[in-house]
Amino acid sequence: MYEKIVQLKLKASDGKKYATDCTDVETLLRIIQSVPSKKAEPVKQWLAKVGYERMKEMADPTIAIDRARETYKKLGYSEKWIQQRMTGQETRNKLTDYWKDHEIREGEEYAILTNIIHQEWSGLSVKGHKNLKGLKSQNLRDHMSEAELIFTALAELSTRQVAESENAIGMEENKHAAIKGGKVANRARKDFEQTTGQKVVTGDNFLPRSKKPKQIKKKD
Repeated sequence: MYEKIVQLKLKASDGKKYATDCTDVETLLRIIQSVPSKKAEPVKQWLAKVGYERMKEMADPTIAIDRARETYKKLGYSEKWIQQRMTGQETRNKLTDYWKDHEIREGEEYAILTNIIHQEWSGLSVKGHKNLKGLKSQNLRDHMSEAELIFTALAELSTRQVAESENAIGMEENKHAAIKGGKVANRARKDFEQTTGQKVVTGDNFLPRSKKPKQIKKKD
């Protein structure tokens, strides 16, 4: 596993940067598994437990869904929000299933299409939306309001319906479908905002109070 370890210059307690052995999480856990020490035993037991739970979820996917619901509850999310998050994820899964079957590669191409849809419906890129909420590595959807989740789902549902009706294949055709689908949700968002007087896309998030980004006061 040594070939998977790289050296990066990291800042130490004295303020200076030193070459430090670094690796990804998967390799780190493999290293821990190989350590012949009682101190590593709790982590080894945890890995075995997580592995067993993952196997159960593969045999019965509803276990994973129930686990996700419980996790969100413990984090303080409301039942309505959790239901909308789950519904939105199902809509998302159906869209990615379509992409997978129509010559879209998972990873970068999924991200490109997702960003197009998001830009079209919200007026912001995914990165721009995360910046607005003060997020870094967090999942954007876990910090969306109920309204943001609904319009995201509408945009992705519309995109899939357009793609299916046009039998979109490959990146270029699916880009056009993403633009059309996003615009459907964009028109609905603008109508909603005009009717209710409420903004859909906001900087609100579910970050712990201690991690809330500082608000910059505007000068008059």
